[in-house]
Amino acid sequence: MSQFAETYLNQIIHLLEKIRDEELSGLKESAALMADAIENGHNIFAFGSSHSSLPVQDIVYRAGGLMLVNPIYGPGIASLDTHPPTLGSDIEKLPGYAKLLLDNQPIKKDDVLIVVSVSGRNAVPIEMAKIAKERGIKVIGVTSHAYTTSVDSRHSSGKKMYEFADVVLDNKVDKGDAVLQDDRVPQKFVPASGVTSTAILHALVAAAIEETLKRDIVPPVYLAANVDGGMEYNQRLLKQYKDRIFYY
Repeated sequence: MSQFAETYLNQIIHLLEKIRDEELSGLKESAALMADAIENGHNIFAFGSSHSSLPVQDIVYRAGGLMLVNPIYGPGIASLDTHPPTLGSDIEKLPGYAKLLLDNQPIKKDDVLIVVSVSGRNAVPIEMAKIAKERGIKVIGVTSHAYTTSVDSRHSSGKKMYEFADVVLDNKVDKGDAVLQDDRVPQKFVPASGVTSTAILHALVAAAIEETLKRDIVPPVYLAANVDGGMEYNQRLLKQYKDRIFYY
């Protein structure tokens, strides 16, 4: 195996072990917020910009996933198909854009909003968390503590996204995200947050399902559409929960 590849995998394993050892209480607290919403007829939403949208997309509409996670996609920052990509980076800094996104979603008081932002310094994720909290929505923030505390805010409040979250989950990456280095390359290379943020969100879904089961509630979970009967099974649940699923 390539030495760089092996080192990268070892770094990822180390970060995942740190998440396991240090974030379980936060995952449990976040899962309780999600289970409260499920039990009391409220809804769950999730948001991220550009690369931070990818972990959100990874828990939506997929085999084994919780059906009740509704993604919020911001045009221009919902994926990496904006050209040039620097335009998406600029959109993420726009004050007021988050309010437009929230105003056009069926999100309301006592719902839950997951906000993913590795640096947590740009206006859109900051305002997503800030406005949601002001509206009585429970906010779960996924960020890097080391990264966000080492950079300045790009928002007029001077604050970062995590400062408006009810619960903060740390994806454990360092400032700049990349984990490999070599004297021949002038900067670190190969990022880790895509793996660790995605793992946190899947762990959060697992914890939320466990918490709902403890309350004698069986949450709707997707069956793989490529196994026999999967599509029919999913269609029955989608119909049953159509008033709580807004992406389908």
